[in-house]
Amino acid sequence: MTDGNLLEELRRFRSRLPPRARVYVAGCAGEPLALAEAFRHEPALAEGLTFFGIWIPGVNVTDWASLAPGARAESIFVTPATRESFANRKTAFRPLSYTQACQWLARTPCDGAFVMTSEELSGDPGTVSLGVACDFSQIILEREDVPVMGIINRQMPAPGRSPSVSKARFSHEVQSDYPLINVPPTDLPEKFEAIGKHVAMLIESRDTLQLGLGSVQQAVLEALTDHRDLKIHSGMVSDPILNLMDTGAISSEDGSITTGVAIGSSQLYEAAGREPQFRFEPVTNTHALATLSAIPRFKAVNSAIEVDLFGQVNAEFLSGRQVSGTGGLVDFLRGAATSPGGRGIIALASSARNGTISRIVPHLARSAVSVARGDVETVVTEHGVADLRHATDIERAERLIAIAAPEHRPSLEQAWAEIERIL
Repeated sequence: MTDGNLLEELRRFRSRLPPRARVYVAGCAGEPLALAEAFRHEPALAEGLTFFGIWIPGVNVTDWASLAPGARAESIFVTPATRESFANRKTAFRPLSYTQACQWLARTPCDGAFVMTSEELSGDPGTVSLGVACDFSQIILEREDVPVMGIINRQMPAPGRSPSVSKARFSHEVQSDYPLINVPPTDLPEKFEAIGKHVAMLIESRDTLQLGLGSVQQAVLEALTDHRDLKIHSGMVSDPILNLMDTGAISSEDGSITTGVAIGSSQLYEAAGREPQFRFEPVTNTHALATLSAIPRFKAVNSAIEVDLFGQVNAEFLSGRQVSGTGGLVDFLRGAATSPGGRGIIALASSARNGTISRIVPHLARSAVSVARGDVETVVTEHGVADLRHATDIERAERLIAIAAPEHRPSLEQAWAEIERIL
């Protein structure tokens, strides 16, 4: 059901914008689902708007460009929700890392913004929190010329350590009571347990970790319960972090979990709003190279779609189609590489489609290189670990073939022999 108060405030806000306006909409757990419902109820309000923001695959569910025939959208990811509008050229894809996206959001023309916040902070009237989704919105809020509609959602937690915003910053505000996006853990195929164990062997107690979303990251977190005094510095955290807290694997120190967003279940959101270990920071801190390189023993663990025998990584294309974006992948790999004792890790299943397709491939398509080989230090599959640090091109190929699915190794060896012949 559409919130009548929100719809009425949206009409007022839209009336002050140009007929053809560019508007920012928060993403991740901060995606204002009630706002999308209001636009669907009255599509004319979306006519002429170009929505832009950072909406990520597997989490954000709105195709903002589809809200009206004349609506458009821009983002640094292609998601299942936006796949059709991307194919129809209504959603424009910008191939930017998270660090580059910060620069884009700070400079791109912006006529207005929609930002979801918590209720007023206890003991601090007139102030709200960005809650569990403070990744990019602060960049827009710092642009004083941009009018902002604050969607004050009573279901958004207010962690003790999260950026706060004066309600005076909002040109318009509306009260809301709408659930946050819910992304619970999933049951993992058996091969991911082996991947998680291999990665866990590369991690020591008292390390600082970065992990994203997805099966690989979930498997790694589930394999770390015997570690102790771990810290987290990540763009996002998900539900398996709760088990690590319960088992004592995560340091009990206040602020030991630094992240931009929490994405998961209501249990995760409740814990993030209650437990002092959680500290929420914008992307300008969570992904900054200067910040990451100063963290000792920073281990970055991320997944990919394919890795070729040179060590190049595809994290965006499936059968030649754009299905995602690079996100913070390169930022974190470079941060880990420059951290004292740090390490960047790419983890993936060795095959797909019941073993018929190898995810270790001879050579990526030119358009599919998300990460250059020089940025890839370690690759992990269920069959083991390929340490590529300081390896020659021949050693890289040999080590990657050794962790490929056994049934695909002969063809990979043959393909590499042909590649090596013309190098």
